[in-house]
Amino acid sequence: MNAALADAVAPETSATQPWLASYPAGVPATVDTTVYHSLVDLLNEAFHKYRHRDAAICMGQRLRFAEVDELSQQLGAWLQAQGLKPGDRVALMMPNLLQYMVAIAAVLRAGFVVVNVNPMYTPRELEHQLKDSGARAIIVLENFAHTLAEVIAHTEVRHVVLASIGDLLSWWKGPLINFAVRHLKKMVPEYRLAVGDGRTVVRFNEALRHGERLPLKKPELGPEDVAFLQYTGGTTGVSKGATLLHRNVVANILQAEAWFQPMLSKLPGDLQLTNVCALPLYHIFALTACYMLGARMGHLNILVPNPRDIPGFIDTLRGHKIHIFPAVNTLFNALANEPGFAQLDFSELVISNGGGMAVQQATAEKWLKVTGCPVVEGYGLSETSPVATINPLDLRAFNGSIGLPVPSTEIAIRDDDGNDVPLGERGEICIRGPQVMAGYWKRPDETANVMYDDGFFKSGDIGIMDERGFVRIVDRKKDMILVSGFNVYPTEIEQVVNLYPGVLECAAVGVPDAKSGEAVKLFVVRSDPTLAEEDLAAYCHEQFTAYKRPKHIEFRDDLPKTNVGKILRRELRG
Repeated sequence: MNAALADAVAPETSATQPWLASYPAGVPATVDTTVYHSLVDLLNEAFHKYRHRDAAICMGQRLRFAEVDELSQQLGAWLQAQGLKPGDRVALMMPNLLQYMVAIAAVLRAGFVVVNVNPMYTPRELEHQLKDSGARAIIVLENFAHTLAEVIAHTEVRHVVLASIGDLLSWWKGPLINFAVRHLKKMVPEYRLAVGDGRTVVRFNEALRHGERLPLKKPELGPEDVAFLQYTGGTTGVSKGATLLHRNVVANILQAEAWFQPMLSKLPGDLQLTNVCALPLYHIFALTACYMLGARMGHLNILVPNPRDIPGFIDTLRGHKIHIFPAVNTLFNALANEPGFAQLDFSELVISNGGGMAVQQATAEKWLKVTGCPVVEGYGLSETSPVATINPLDLRAFNGSIGLPVPSTEIAIRDDDGNDVPLGERGEICIRGPQVMAGYWKRPDETANVMYDDGFFKSGDIGIMDERGFVRIVDRKKDMILVSGFNVYPTEIEQVVNLYPGVLECAAVGVPDAKSGEAVKLFVVRSDPTLAEEDLAAYCHEQFTAYKRPKHIEFRDDLPKTNVGKILRRELRG
């Protein structure tokens, strides 16, 4: 612990916040979260300060901060011209492409709210999110427009911007890019989006051209305005939107920067850092750690649209000096075990930050052996923007913990009655800090269930804090299943499966999986003995995006229950 921090930590603070004594040198106990009035102020500063730097690269095409500035103003002006009002929600449904970089900035700078949507959602999942958020517009990659076409009539969406793979690559005439774009366009499923009745459909580049002739009206945004609706699973069977205010995300950016800066300061001061953005930008981890932190610090983001294509992923990274590599355990593991990955240049890799799911020791050790950079595990949720804890970046060995609370953050370990438990004892991990959400969108009852009156958020995870302030997760209070960093709630699976003919009752649980950490296993009691596993699997394929689909289906004569008839999922997990 550095001397300045030691002097600043009072004895009573050391007792209630033991993690401060374990902070790495140079990391402050608190951060000033009032530096920016809104995320738009942060973005405007980045566009001016780093205007000559590259902000992102995708499929060989680079986009400078100045270009993101210009294009997002054009797109934002077009959105404003459609009659959208301040605070209206705009959905974004794309993989990691240059268009996503432009779209996020455009929606925020126009005074609207970003609703990030997983592009692999089924029609049922998409319809719920669009209806629940009340989205009035959507920017969607045409590859997924067929899904939107099935449900748009049941939503409030009135303006559709259709993005194409080649939109921001078209001025680059390289034959390889042109071939790839033509090939990918052939993979677009057929769709029909009807216009009229107040609904407009426009191409991405066309919206940019129209917006070029329009002024972007500066919105009156403040810290308490909503910036993002980040949808997460619901205990009642439907996903709900974590309402993240501008001040929540600003705070988390500054907290992450404060933690990273001492390590990054060891690199040459004029060096632009390169960040691998393989995690999807619609996920809160990449949104904050790659996009927003990258803007604040002037990083170059290497956008990877399809990280499952491991050989293609490695080719994308070839020739780059990588400095920051955020990922989940499954991605670290897949890359570390791919022979060609070890041939990349890791000479300047200083931060490999793991989150979204537990990092496994074998994966961490393999990654360190291949890259020479340890995986530093952190912890957070959509409800915390997301970072709540992280390990010191100078760790050289895997420690199995989720680290220490980040600056301006408190962690309390509480029993079922809401009382703090002594250090070393089990309890629910509860989080208080400026990054904690305002609540769940239009769900005050759900919000009340997860918030204490003193501002602590109930994570649903059971943990232990040691005398140094390090936190370790030991169990899960909720029945949530964590598949490759994505939350799956059993109730959603069960409610949908119970609608299938021949199903009397069912239960979904998480089981260990070597590849994804956990996988969904479905236990089914049949009312129709002829119901086949393949029929039920095909139904689930239609109803759920890939990570939610049951990997295992087992038929049983009955399910274990309590005296009042509640299914005992814990017994099914074994």
